[in-house]
Amino acid sequence: AVVSTQSTGGLKGLYKGTLVTALRDVSFSCVYFPLVGIGCSYFASEGEDKFTSFMKTLAIASFAGASASGLVTPFDVVKTRIQTLTPGVNAVKYNGVPDTFVKVIKNEGFGALYKGCVPRMSVIAPLMAIAQSVYFIGVAEMLFGVNNKKY
Repeated sequence: AVVSTQSTGGLKGLYKGTLVTALRDVSFSCVYFPLVGIGCSYFASEGEDKFTSFMKTLAIASFAGASASGLVTPFDVVKTRIQTLTPGVNAVKYNGVPDTFVKVIKNEGFGALYKGCVPRMSVIAPLMAIAQSVYFIGVAEMLFGVNNKKY
């Protein structure tokens, strides 16, 4: 795939959709991490055992991951449209991020920006729950000596 992309689009073809990917990932992080932080603070209990702390972190991160991925799905749809654009007889031609947003809404309606939202949320929720739980419970304590009693 890399050779095919490079041969048809050159070096520029390998980086197609980089801007919108960054917009998606940065906006995801701007939603996800505050939700996890607020959730962990809100549900913190003194003297909590590690299993309860782990389960809370798992649930909070799952909710935060699903919420954040749902909110940034339009960026993911636009990224996919830009990256998978193939020339054809009746193919819509996109010219950058704003143009792609406008054309998707104009041609398919606002709801098209949320195509694949539920499957994406279903994948990201457990992924973020596992990643955050491993970090909070395992890696942070082991590598950095973090006292995780407050979570």
